[in-house]
Amino acid sequence: MKIYTKTGDKGTTALFGGTRVPKHHIRIESYGTVDELNSHLGLIRDQDIHQDYKDLLMRIQDKLFTVGAILATDPEKAILKNGKERLNIPKISSEDIERLEQEMDTMNEALPPMTHFVLPGGHQTVSFCHIARCVCRRAERLASALNDMEPFEPNTLTYLNRLSDYLFVLARKLSSDLQANEIKWIPKKR
Repeated sequence: MKIYTKTGDKGTTALFGGTRVPKHHIRIESYGTVDELNSHLGLIRDQDIHQDYKDLLMRIQDKLFTVGAILATDPEKAILKNGKERLNIPKISSEDIERLEQEMDTMNEALPPMTHFVLPGGHQTVSFCHIARCVCRRAERLASALNDMEPFEPNTLTYLNRLSDYLFVLARKLSSDLQANEIKWIPKKR
């Protein structure tokens, strides 16, 4: 399979189903940002962190491919003429969302309560988590705007929301594991 097709040379690309749209279409921005997030998660997974985190990050990366596929599917071509779904893969389930919630609850039990916002940083690995969290929030904003125009599987948007929360808690847990200094943001008084 050739990587270059030359079909996008004039600024369009094909959605799953064949519909061509401009490369700046919000649908492309949405799944492109999910792809960017997935790459950041790979960077976190490449760090010297506990294997349990790596294993979950790999499962999340797999789910993000599902999210990307959902976002890349033209809703007008989502159902084939035979009545079957074009996207014949498991969607994001309630269990996928609950898994992130359970992981956050477990990590939070080992952390001091949050009393202030924290400044991103303290360790390179922690910073990678915060960057991924921000990219995840951007993916969520774009997907939310797309969903307003062309609704898609509701669990998809919920998953992105929960994932950004997970990445914040993971950043805090890694700060603790790596004995990095977690700096509280305390606004100065006038």
